[in-house]
Amino acid sequence: MHRRAWWLLLLTLVVPGSAQLVAGSKRLARIGITATLSFWIFFGSLLILGLINKGWAIWLVTLPILIWVLSAALILYSILFAVLTVDTLRLMRLGRLYNRERWITFGAVVLAGVLGTSAISYAGNLAGVQANFIGSIFNQGGFTSPVDGRYNIMLLGADAGADRFGIRPDSISVISIDAATGQAVNIGIPRNMQHVGFSAGSPMNDIYPNGWNCGIDCLINAIYKDVEDNHADAYPDAEKHGSTPGTEATRDAVEYVTGLEIQSYVLVDMASFTQLVDALGGIDINVKQRLPIGGQRDDMSDVKGWIEAGQQHMDGYTALWYARSRHSTSDYDRMRRQHEVEQAVLNQIEPGTVLTRFQQIASAGQKLVRTDIPSAMLSQYVDLATKARSLGIKELSLVPPTVDVIHPNFSAIHEMVKKSFVADEVKE
Repeated sequence: MHRRAWWLLLLTLVVPGSAQLVAGSKRLARIGITATLSFWIFFGSLLILGLINKGWAIWLVTLPILIWVLSAALILYSILFAVLTVDTLRLMRLGRLYNRERWITFGAVVLAGVLGTSAISYAGNLAGVQANFIGSIFNQGGFTSPVDGRYNIMLLGADAGADRFGIRPDSISVISIDAATGQAVNIGIPRNMQHVGFSAGSPMNDIYPNGWNCGIDCLINAIYKDVEDNHADAYPDAEKHGSTPGTEATRDAVEYVTGLEIQSYVLVDMASFTQLVDALGGIDINVKQRLPIGGQRDDMSDVKGWIEAGQQHMDGYTALWYARSRHSTSDYDRMRRQHEVEQAVLNQIEPGTVLTRFQQIASAGQKLVRTDIPSAMLSQYVDLATKARSLGIKELSLVPPTVDVIHPNFSAIHEMVKKSFVADEVKE
């Protein structure tokens, strides 16, 4: 009877429902075994599909409808597993075992039931969180196609702190990715670039026929707020397509600066950035020089604290101030630090971290990110992002002394951008 009890437990763990097949209700056994084999077939097919074509597998696991179905199925299966475990306990006939063996076997069954039910229900809950996360952020339909063999995504870091009037994208860059190889270039545009124009066909050309060129008040990062406040009607369909008038005007300006057609944008709310870093468990950065936290006065008398030089493990609050600190450094130093933070976050997003902190990461991400990337393109971009991360992302910063940000030579900038792509191809 002791050996029989342990064999029944082993059968329940390996193939839930099989214990009922050999010693209990055949109807319950059919339900359990059918559900178990269905999951085996699904995940086995997904594994084989991933080996054949990883893009197809990514497409499937990023379909919100499929993930919702999987989430519901896993939660129902966890309930079924609990029922099967309790029924297996009945089939063991523990009353016929010696006292010591009875309690050991009972403890093993309870432990197996609790752990198995918890693990399956947790997987179902994670699937539900992922479906909600994907559906809330990537809610646009359609597709985007590469232009000249590249996908170009505009990244905006929007800072809307208590001391700011409205949003200003103080961090502006373009990630340009080769659609075939995944080779990527991060093109950094300084927030204080002046005398920028707008791409052909932009409604901003009618509003500002001579470009955005009123001097120190017309920095590229001020376009967003100006359009939101004064010219929102120039982009009447922006909200419908998952964007804003300010974002679209900034996109037109970035296209003019880089000479690239921007297919999509991603706007990161820096006020929510701290939650993402905390959800990841912090990030590691080698700080080059001591930096102040906070402060508006020239004598730094109102500084709240300091980020010391050297290797630092930063929480979200510290990482945000490392990226935005102004005193004693230039805008170009800030751009460099922002890219360091971006890279540190990418380094921290690894399978183990994401799996154990997925709910916190997804919650932070919903508040953090706004984008018009179509949901159907998510699998393509995930695949390209994986390739880009393994190959390394090249940096091209349009800053002095290479670029005159007050009177930029945009033709020369376009050539610099093109050469950065050629260099990547030679490297590949």
